[in-house]
Amino acid sequence: MAEIVILGAGLTGLSTAYHLEKNGFFDYVLFEQCQRPGGLAKSERYSGFTFDYTGHFLHLTTEYGRQMVDNILGLDGCQLHERRAAIFSHGRYIPYPFQAHLNGLPSSVIIDCIEGFIKRKKNGSPATFYTWVLKHFGKGLAEHFFVPYNEKLFDYPAKKLHHSWTGRFVPQVTLASLLQGALEGQTQKMGYNSSFYYPRYSGIEVLPATMVKGLGNSIMTNHTAVNIDPIGKKITFSNGKSERYRLLVSTIPLDALLTCVRPWAATLVHHAQKKLLCTSVLSVNLGLATRVSDSHWVYYPERQFPFYRVGFWHNVSQALVPDHASALFAEVGFRRSADYSIQRVTDTTVTALAKLFRFSSNDIVLHKNLLLDHAYVIYDAWRERNIQGLLDYLRCMSIYSIGRYGAWKYASMEEALLDGRDVSDKILKALKYPKIDRAGRLGKKGLEGIRKSNVKGVVDEADI
Repeated sequence: MAEIVILGAGLTGLSTAYHLEKNGFFDYVLFEQCQRPGGLAKSERYSGFTFDYTGHFLHLTTEYGRQMVDNILGLDGCQLHERRAAIFSHGRYIPYPFQAHLNGLPSSVIIDCIEGFIKRKKNGSPATFYTWVLKHFGKGLAEHFFVPYNEKLFDYPAKKLHHSWTGRFVPQVTLASLLQGALEGQTQKMGYNSSFYYPRYSGIEVLPATMVKGLGNSIMTNHTAVNIDPIGKKITFSNGKSERYRLLVSTIPLDALLTCVRPWAATLVHHAQKKLLCTSVLSVNLGLATRVSDSHWVYYPERQFPFYRVGFWHNVSQALVPDHASALFAEVGFRRSADYSIQRVTDTTVTALAKLFRFSSNDIVLHKNLLLDHAYVIYDAWRERNIQGLLDYLRCMSIYSIGRYGAWKYASMEEALLDGRDVSDKILKALKYPKIDRAGRLGKKGLEGIRKSNVKGVVDEADI
């Protein structure tokens, strides 16, 4: 029996193990379903080209995050990039972010955006992402960028999305900065990703790989959880092995976790699992014999293009491509449906890329698709009402569900590392949460806690 079981050896799971060991705690077991650790922070190598699972760049905004990466990887082994990002709109490239760089767009578009910003209604509490954009940016910016771009990324209506994810991810503007960007261009860097680190000599997988080498405990790979008994504190895997625990830290996607939890899977937890929505991403990676673009990435809000973003590996690190070659990735967001054809979207994407960057099929020396089943969490109204209550309910069962997909949130790589630190601190400080007795019923304190967490729609008192 392990005191602590950790599910998932992505950045959050590895960070949890890292911080436990850093504090002298080794009575844990870390399980990973794949053959090698790293989660989505992995790199695939083919014929001299290295492709990450889309753009995994290190935006280090806290001193602790910077110091942690420096301790693990050494920032001298990384290159600090000043962001070179653009937006392709109305047949023209303008710098990112759209709202601060209107100069160069058609005059009718500039007028729409400025007029909409001035006339926007600033009062009231927006209920959706769409009304949030109208309040902060106005109708013109909504129609020309924010709505079409985010509907492509999430494959979900902007009028049904919630805005709670925006925070530091969407740079704000004033009328002065909007006008300056329209008249003469904006020189000030804006946004949390104005600079980023990336390894000099390899793909992003060097970060989790180095973390693994530094751990004292081994990682149990090829272990997929299929059953979790929160009363008996026992987890069973598809290979037939099992492990008992006192506390469970799960960094696997929350919907996958909920399918494992028994016996509640047939009732409230199963109901919650079906309500958790996310976007998958198809990453179309091309290795080219010719050089294209000098950007790190480009956004494509217009619906004529199936992808929402294109990135360029050779501009991130020359070590990712052979000499005199280049490589790019195009990201297509989608929600799984019966009529979705990866082949059709791939063909359309490659054709559009060739036209945009003026290369021919003879220039393509390598083509590899990478699929991210879980990519972007959809912040809909159900999630807003219920996610915290659901996570609290799991904690009542001694299950900490954390990280980007464990906590079902939009987060950066740095935040994944910090989530591992925070949960290890909670465990090591022995914070007490309501326990489940052998009959599987919560005590009065636990029920009150769930009520305060607004778990309406997930947990019904009759189910407890």
